[in-house]
Parts: sequence; structure tokens; C-alpha cells
Amino acid sequence: MSAVPTRPPRPDILRLRVTARDPEVLRALLREARPDTGGRPHVDPDGSVGIDVYAPEDRIAALEREGVTVTRIGNASEAGRAAQAEVGTGDRFAAADAVPHGLAAKPAG
Repeated sequence: MSAVPTRPPRPDILRLRVTARDPEVLRALLREARPDTGGRPHVDPDGSVGIDVYAPEDRIAALEREGVTVTRIGNASEAGRAAQAEVGTGDRFAAADAVPHGLAAKPAG
């Protein structure tokens, strides 16, 4: 039996494009739903305003309303995991003859 409690897995964070028919509708949505946004709002030629939002699947319903379109762009969590997989392990700046300190072991490589 482990002494460390296990946490349930976190839901993936999705990258969404939220487009409102006008700035007032977008402001009201952002005030009420308070989503995590990425970047600045952009205005389309037809006058609609959009912004990127990062939210789990279960928060999409809170963003959908009259005058608002929610488009799924991608899975930010998957993109993050893919980027982390490219990163090597160990300390690339450690000297080859470095001696580990504390309770750690010096990784090979």
C-alpha cells in the first residue's frame, strides 16, 4: 500500500476559438465565464470578435450561447506532452566527473 495518495487524472485542456457577433457579447461572456484566454481579441471584417480560450471539455457548454460560436482548434495538453517528450533527461551542463550531492544518483549520459 502506497503512502502517497493518487490523484485522478486531470482532463485535457483544449484550445478553442470563441467568436462573438460583437465586442459587447464577447465582453459579457468573458466577464461571466472567466475562461483562460490566450492572446488578444481579433476583429474580423464582418465585425465579429474572436479570442483563443483554453478550457477542459466540460467547460465548453458554459461558453456556448446566442451570438457566440465556439470552435475546437486543438488539444493543448497533447501538444504540451509531445513537446515534453522531445526534451532529454539528465543535466547536459554537468561535468562528466561531477559527483552527485544529497539523496540523488547521477544519471548516466
